[in-house]
Amino acid sequence: MQTDTIIYIIIAGITALLLALFQYMYKSKRQSKLNYILTLLRFISIFGILILLINPKFETTSFYDVKPNLVIALDNSESVKYLKQDQKAKDLYDQLISNTDIQNHFNVISYTFGKNFKTIDSITFNENQSNLSEVFKSHSEVYKNTISPIVFITDGNQTFGSDYQYSAAKLKQPIYPVILGDTIIFSDLRIQQLNVNRFAYLKNKFPVEIIANYNGVESINSIIRIYSGNAVLFSKPVAFSASKTSEIITTTLPANNVGVKAYRVEVEPLTNERNTINNSKNFAVEVIDQKTNVAIVSEGSHPDLGALKKSIETNEQRSATILSPSEYLSKINDFQLVILFQPNNSFTEILTEIKRLKLNTFTITGKTTNWNLLNTSQDYYKQEITSQTEDYQPNLNINYSTFIINNLDFESYPPLHSEFGQVSFIVPQETILYKTINGNITNESLLSTFEINEQKHALLNGEGIWRWRAQAFLNSESFNDFDNFIGKLVQYLSSNKKRNRINADYKSFYNGNESINISAQFFNKNYEFDPNANLLITLKNEDDQSIQSLPLLLKNTSYSIDLSGINPGNYNFTIKNTDEPISISGQFKILEYNVEQQFLNADVTKLKTLATNSQGESFFIDRTEALTSKLLNDNRFATIQKSTKSNMPLIDWQYLLGLIALTLSLEWFIRKYNGLI
Repeated sequence: MQTDTIIYIIIAGITALLLALFQYMYKSKRQSKLNYILTLLRFISIFGILILLINPKFETTSFYDVKPNLVIALDNSESVKYLKQDQKAKDLYDQLISNTDIQNHFNVISYTFGKNFKTIDSITFNENQSNLSEVFKSHSEVYKNTISPIVFITDGNQTFGSDYQYSAAKLKQPIYPVILGDTIIFSDLRIQQLNVNRFAYLKNKFPVEIIANYNGVESINSIIRIYSGNAVLFSKPVAFSASKTSEIITTTLPANNVGVKAYRVEVEPLTNERNTINNSKNFAVEVIDQKTNVAIVSEGSHPDLGALKKSIETNEQRSATILSPSEYLSKINDFQLVILFQPNNSFTEILTEIKRLKLNTFTITGKTTNWNLLNTSQDYYKQEITSQTEDYQPNLNINYSTFIINNLDFESYPPLHSEFGQVSFIVPQETILYKTINGNITNESLLSTFEINEQKHALLNGEGIWRWRAQAFLNSESFNDFDNFIGKLVQYLSSNKKRNRINADYKSFYNGNESINISAQFFNKNYEFDPNANLLITLKNEDDQSIQSLPLLLKNTSYSIDLSGINPGNYNFTIKNTDEPISISGQFKILEYNVEQQFLNADVTKLKTLATNSQGESFFIDRTEALTSKLLNDNRFATIQKSTKSNMPLIDWQYLLGLIALTLSLEWFIRKYNGLI
């Protein structure tokens, strides 16, 4: 309590005493013991009121106990069931969460993981992917500043995501792996990896790379074959031993017909081999007869050029070539789309030819753009010329409907550098990204598309998208989201097809272990996105002739459905609006492959290393008696007593108000009873 507050309290006490004495001692004509009682009551009342006016603050300390967290992460993938460890894993989980000592010592939080890490709701062991790294990534975000050891119940076999040892190295918590499996090593021959492009071109040959692995001590011989249906397209004998456990086989196959072609790679199994599922793998290639060629025209060098080229060429159906203006003019008829990067005076002839030939364009402007030239060479938009620059961050227009945009967190993206001033569009346009300045969203376009005179155009008013590609990788540890966005923009601009009222976004084939998502958009007669449509997809399995109809659900500016889990095979589908006779059809193939059934043992070595590096301890599922004792007796996981200090103002102390009310009431009652009122 401060010194001046103490002085005020002393003055209040003296004042209250003087007023009480003046009322009942000095002013009173008769003196009795009753006056002393009334003086005391009046003193308490006045002093209490004055104290409330001063409102001093008192420091209070409270104590509470904080228990450590115990995170139980249970592998819910199919590989656990395939290794016949599912019941043991569930029994251990039930044992941990029902243990009274564990519950008293820890705050127990339970999760399951497969492709995603989530709070436990059911244990089914039917997840078709295992992303073990997501466990440690999520844990470090949620339990960053707490004591939270992990009981990691898994076989250690990962099929998806980054290496979990790398993710766990960033985690400053002890990890206790419970290994679902044993140390017995069985002889096994398998197709470890298959590398092949998704697309091939008609009349060309496409490469296939096969990596075959062997676990065992004896020398063995086998044969690797590639089948198309029942026909053998390629075969080669292979030999393995304890010292030679891997071999890479490469070949090329012809692409003779357009469409999706399915193939199967098999390595002849060993006698009495325990797991023969991993002896074969299916793959497919889509054969196309034309490649989309994109010209990126620039007068100088810039990091954006490389980012654009890489994003465009992640799809093997497209190629991108960086050219100077003069080089492009000599090859202008070789490309389906031209990207004009920061046009200046050297682009004068190009802009004239584009207008004459009615070519599709994607214009990217920046600090060196000649806006006088751009403003006079076309009649689509005009930029206010201020000779000043500004940094603009993107904000996604969720109502953009020309093509489907998803999976991009534009708000986290760095700003682009551009000319300060507004772009005024003379023709109808759709804005993909709006400009944001200092967190304020404007109605100005950062990226827009428009169609005029059977031409398609896009305008990106800013340079620096190489930073966007880098940010996409930081957000998701992959360039895929950004590359897919650029790919869809390029696909739209390079196509001269007329716009349909219903569009579908899907792949021609899916591997058995990937998500199968199909998206669609529906437009009204004015080609505005219709969020009230009732879209239904009808699937027909061409192998067994089964048919099923499912609704598509609205998500932002598209309708989508997740078909993961349907049986492998060839499918035809039709998406239609149940309220109008409008539909679109397509087909896709799902290749048979279950990555969770490729394992023969738990990854014992990796899990033991994980425990050692995190100062934890590993346990086999058949020997977990010591796990509970280890957790309860580890001094690092002791309950901690913490205290909090707070300043409580006296006005919040309700007992003082009660005391004032009580003394005033007693004083009035005594005076009334004795006839002093």
